[in-house]
Amino acid sequence: MFFPFLSILLYLISLPWRWLSFSSKHCHQKKSECSTIRRVYVHVQQQLCNFINLFRFNLQAFRWTQVMIFAIEEINKDPALLPNISLGYRILNSCASPTNALRAALTLATIVLRLCFQTLFFDRAKYPTFFRTIPSDYFQAKALAALVKHFGWQWIGAIQSDNDYGRNGILSFTEEVKKLGVCIAFVGTIARTYSMDKILDVVEMIRRSTVKVILAFVSDGDFYPLMKEVVKQNITGIQWIASEAWITAARPSTPEIYQAFGGALGFVMQKMAMPKLKPFLTNINPYTDPSAAFVKDFWEIMVGCRPVLPEEHRMDKICTGNETLLNSQHAFFDVTQLRVTYNVYKAVYAIAHALHQLIFCKPAGQKPITCLSFQVTDHLQRVNFRNEFGDDVFFDENGDPPASYDIINWQLRNGQVQHVTLGHFASAANGDFRLNIQEEKIVWRTGKRVPTSVCSNVCPVGTRKAQIKGKPTCCFDCIPCADGTIANSTADCTPCPQEYWSNERKDECIPKTTEFLRYHEPMGIALTVVSLLGASLSLVTMMVFIHYRETPVIKASNSELSCFLLFSLFLCFLCPLTFMGRPTVWTCMLRHTAFGVTFALCISCVLGKTIVVVTAFKATIPGNKVAGKFGPAQQRIIVCSCTMIQILICVLWLKFKPPFPDMVFRYSNKKIVLECNTGSEAAFYAVLGYIGILAIVCLVLAFLARKLPDNFNEAKFITFSMLIFCAVWITFIPAYISSPGKFTVAVEIFAILSSAFGLLSSIFAPKCYIILVKPEKNTKKHVMGKKMNKK
Repeated sequence: MFFPFLSILLYLISLPWRWLSFSSKHCHQKKSECSTIRRVYVHVQQQLCNFINLFRFNLQAFRWTQVMIFAIEEINKDPALLPNISLGYRILNSCASPTNALRAALTLATIVLRLCFQTLFFDRAKYPTFFRTIPSDYFQAKALAALVKHFGWQWIGAIQSDNDYGRNGILSFTEEVKKLGVCIAFVGTIARTYSMDKILDVVEMIRRSTVKVILAFVSDGDFYPLMKEVVKQNITGIQWIASEAWITAARPSTPEIYQAFGGALGFVMQKMAMPKLKPFLTNINPYTDPSAAFVKDFWEIMVGCRPVLPEEHRMDKICTGNETLLNSQHAFFDVTQLRVTYNVYKAVYAIAHALHQLIFCKPAGQKPITCLSFQVTDHLQRVNFRNEFGDDVFFDENGDPPASYDIINWQLRNGQVQHVTLGHFASAANGDFRLNIQEEKIVWRTGKRVPTSVCSNVCPVGTRKAQIKGKPTCCFDCIPCADGTIANSTADCTPCPQEYWSNERKDECIPKTTEFLRYHEPMGIALTVVSLLGASLSLVTMMVFIHYRETPVIKASNSELSCFLLFSLFLCFLCPLTFMGRPTVWTCMLRHTAFGVTFALCISCVLGKTIVVVTAFKATIPGNKVAGKFGPAQQRIIVCSCTMIQILICVLWLKFKPPFPDMVFRYSNKKIVLECNTGSEAAFYAVLGYIGILAIVCLVLAFLARKLPDNFNEAKFITFSMLIFCAVWITFIPAYISSPGKFTVAVEIFAILSSAFGLLSSIFAPKCYIILVKPEKNTKKHVMGKKMNKK
């Protein structure tokens, strides 16, 4: 920040360097012996103010000039620092104009070491001779952005001074907070030279806005008129963030201003106590320096009278000469919490150390030297010393000191506004920073809780942000997440993993319901009962056949093949049980291979019976010996060979692409269908196709033998059973393909049970009926009735 009233430059900056020429002989003399070369040049230049009505004596800036003089006198008295060299100074009135201050600085010197905070001189290539003892506004902008981030403020307003300090400060701050997703609702510009209409426009902007946090990057002189208007219009409930220029300024720190600005937070340089400075300040005397007009103004403010020399004539209250500052309780003399003042002190000592290194690093006996500006710049860049207060003074590659700030909170205590330190911000060499805040001790203008400032409230869980066209990113609507996506701690809806689905609130992914044919559900119970019923009927029929194996009906139907067929049907009825329950690796491999092998065995037995019937008929033809060649051994060979082919197909299937449990998501978004993937569609349809071939062969043979001349013609029953079998499996294929989820398994089980019941009822029901209900027909005569009659 440029000094609000005075532009202070070390005299050594503007001093012609030839005046500092000296011999090595002088360098080793004591200061008392070199008093003839000690010179103090004081020049006070008063510039005319462009706006005389705005002229106001600035005690803060005056104290800065005094601490500069204090430091110079300390250095001049120090025999270890710049021995035999005296430093001087020049003070110019900037008339509260940063432009005047900068013009004077650059006119008088080629090296500038200032307490301006601005980022204006951040470009080291353009301003290689510019140094700071107070951190740049670049670091203050980082600190303010860190404060905004810490409290979660996302929708804030900004007010800037109509000068480089305000504009560059807000620009740096905006760049920082944009990285954090913070939006600037408005930027108001003010200056002490503005008319009241312009100030009222900014106040109205504040009133209309929905922001609850406003950053004011302004000087106290520019901000004070607006502060009074805000208080006048009773605009409260706003949390103010302050730049260092006004957070500790005395003028606005009043109970009146506190009504609207109480609880303000801001950053200032770390404070330091300088006990030795107080005696120097209380010894300021206008009579010993009659040319110092500023001292007279200061004296008039402190003691209430104007010091006048005998030749002067004034109508104001004239001092008697007995007045003193020793007992004054004015805040000007409080040297326990110095901030900018202490950095002025460090600036003077930095220059002195740089000159000392430049001048006294020459070998003894060397010719007098002329100090050039670039040499001073080089040594100033390398300055690194610890002062009497324990502070390390040095500059980085940009000419900046390490950034370190105290966090100040406006609090009202005993009717007075106090600037309470509640935290600290410090930067590190690697670019990181550390922010520590005692939140529990902060006094908020909005109450005890941390104020919130958002354009749109945080979207509730289960909803996502939807940007409003034409508005900043912080302003948005909240719309529900789509099915299958959730939003809990994030602003966007994220899809659930494939095996999960969103709950009703869309704030949590829950496992999808799994669907498979369970034993205990109604469909599973019904199929299980039917399956066990069929298996039981097969066993009962087998027991009947075994018990009545010597009867004509059983003998005529080939008891051995009939028992094989009943056993295979028993296995066929049990096969559906492997299709129910949660699919596993073993059940998936078992269900399809068991189905294929048992049905191949079943149809092979039927094929054997059909061939027996046909050959028996052929045996009745004279000279035909086919029946003799197709005995029990040949029947077993047919059954085993036909079954072995299916077993071979299944072995190859299991070896290369076996069935496996699979999760199917295509049927529903909210559930997972657990089923057995066939692994190889070709192998699956090869198993079905082979069974179909056996069935068609049986059907053809049985159809040819359907009119055999006996009362118990088994061929027509086989024909009927094969028609049922083929009809079931032909309709199975489209139903299997089109059925979703567990119904696919149900269709397959239904086909197995239907075809098994068709075989059991068509082939064995007539025989059991004769054996159990019509035993009088269970005779050889009745069985061969038609055949004997024809003879």
